[in-house]
Amino acid sequence: MMKRISVKIFAFAIAALITLSIQAQKEDKRVLISIDDEEISVSEFLNVYQKNNVDTDLSDKKSLQDYLELYINFRLKVKEARDLGMDTAKAFVEELDGYRKQLAEPYFNDQEVTDELLLEAYDRLMFDVRASHILIKIDENALPADTLLTYKKVMVIRERLMAGEDFAGVAAELSDDPSARDRQAQGQVRKGNGGDLGYFTVFDMVYPFETGAYSTAVGEISMPVRTSYGYHLIKVTDKQEALGKATVAHLYLAMPKNATASDSIRIEKEISVLYQRILEGEKFEDLVLEFSDDRGSKEKGGVLPRFGSNRMVPEFIVAVSNIQDSGDISQPVLTSFGWHILKLLDRQRPGDYMVEVIELKRKMTKDTRAMKSRETVIDRIKSDNGFKEYPENLQELLSAIDSSFYAREWSAEKVAGLNKKLFQLGGNKYSQHDFAIYLEEKQTRRGTTGLEVFFYSQYSDYANKKCIDLEDSKLEEKYPEFRLLMAEYRDGILLFNLTDERVWSKAVKDTLGLQEFYTDNSGNYMWGERLEADIIILNDPAMEENVRGMISMAVEKKMSLREIGLDTTSGIFVQSSIYAKGDNDFIDKIAWKEGLSESIPLTKFNGLYDGRSHNESSIIFALVKSLRAPEAKQLNEARGLVTSDYQNYLEEEWIRTLKAKYTVVVHEEVLEDIQ
Repeated sequence: MMKRISVKIFAFAIAALITLSIQAQKEDKRVLISIDDEEISVSEFLNVYQKNNVDTDLSDKKSLQDYLELYINFRLKVKEARDLGMDTAKAFVEELDGYRKQLAEPYFNDQEVTDELLLEAYDRLMFDVRASHILIKIDENALPADTLLTYKKVMVIRERLMAGEDFAGVAAELSDDPSARDRQAQGQVRKGNGGDLGYFTVFDMVYPFETGAYSTAVGEISMPVRTSYGYHLIKVTDKQEALGKATVAHLYLAMPKNATASDSIRIEKEISVLYQRILEGEKFEDLVLEFSDDRGSKEKGGVLPRFGSNRMVPEFIVAVSNIQDSGDISQPVLTSFGWHILKLLDRQRPGDYMVEVIELKRKMTKDTRAMKSRETVIDRIKSDNGFKEYPENLQELLSAIDSSFYAREWSAEKVAGLNKKLFQLGGNKYSQHDFAIYLEEKQTRRGTTGLEVFFYSQYSDYANKKCIDLEDSKLEEKYPEFRLLMAEYRDGILLFNLTDERVWSKAVKDTLGLQEFYTDNSGNYMWGERLEADIIILNDPAMEENVRGMISMAVEKKMSLREIGLDTTSGIFVQSSIYAKGDNDFIDKIAWKEGLSESIPLTKFNGLYDGRSHNESSIIFALVKSLRAPEAKQLNEARGLVTSDYQNYLEEEWIRTLKAKYTVVVHEEVLEDIQ
């Protein structure tokens, strides 16, 4: 089993040695090894050799020669797998294709752009921003004319704000974000936030909104910012050092529903009295338990779940940020929920870049900003491959789509006569009918999106896909390292599958062969001298004399300790077994001769004294029943070792057969030249 795991690692973990910034190197295509009609180049061999011998110099001829022998055995097995047609099996093709998709992915992202985005994200992580917004909705795939009308509407609103109108008032009047205005909820009026989103940090908002907020100065109003929700006007009201993650306890006095002015005055006085009692030395947690209205936290001393800046109302975040040290307590804080006294328990601010970058990468893969890197690659593919569009032909296709599309029953056959170019890329031409076939497959995903918007969105996806497909088809040609890596994965899978069939699984399933191998080699699987003994542990040393007498009586009557009931007596523990050297610390320490051994404090033996079944006064001694001379192990006693040796035997026989079947030639002059 360990061999299977190690070969699997050899076959697939090579990818960990490849960085994302793979650089094409000049290949040495000279033939180093020939196996029948298959030729293996210097580059192919050195690629694998140098990865598996990173600390070995090529001038070390013995190391190179030893590895060459292993490599030839490897290639013989792979050739056998190919000759058997294993590389055309459906399961193999699908598995290799899955690995290829993973290995190709870095080539479709621009590493320079990715690094810039990570640095940008880290810079933003250092600060929390508080902002308000006004949202005017528009579909993210809206047509240009609709987009322009919405943009002009937003600019009119911005002009009103720049002229001095209150941002919160305009948000309540015009924003498509319903939280901006007062609204009914469960029979009560929930006060609107006037567009105030509170504090947030990197990855808390969609990327364009985040960028708009972090790019706008405190007190300023942004130009319209387009997101998937529509257009936003953003007013930044504060920017402060990042809170990070905080753990806080609070003493909370809730504001009653429909509170009156007198309610507000009364509760403020109550929180002030409690604050003074804390200052005078009363324990914060005791007052929380007695007075706090937060039933979810009062039994835990007021402790709240760990939170970041976007999880609490702004007043709460400001108060926590102003507490200097763990254990310090804030003055009473008023929020929309009521009054709080806060106790800071712990705060973890962002660390340095190398600490944070792993988590930033993880979050970025799930964020829309990751598309910027791919978009850069797509733009480069278009530029390098002469991408040219024919918009009039695209419009002609759109006009030819009939109403059956709305019922998701449209067929590309309805426009079979349309074959004009939509775009050309890398010498390939993509026609109206090509895209129509793609569109037919996607029509069920339209949802409620209008035909025209859906059409242009799908066309963009189609063109981008063809760009990626083109680049993907050239990876082996453009990047020798990728081609060699794919060859390693292909050969590794073939090696694993065929070795499993010929060696690993065969050694397990071929019980007759295993038995025969064991019979022929039983002298290799021997027990050393062993001792058969009963180990006795006594929790009460005062019982030792009586127990030894009982054991002597049992020996005289040729009875076992179980038969005299010793192993069921309270405070006495018996373990019977046959022990080899190294099996048991206590057995190793006593004299190997028949009879009762001396007693020793149990605490001298780590792992035997666990402090639960026994105690510090417990003693241990043994009844040595016999000494066993060296003898052969039974197959079931040595099955793991025998199976491993049988696997080695099967592999050696297999290699011998392969070397007889195929002609192997090492071109010594080339080998000499690379040493």
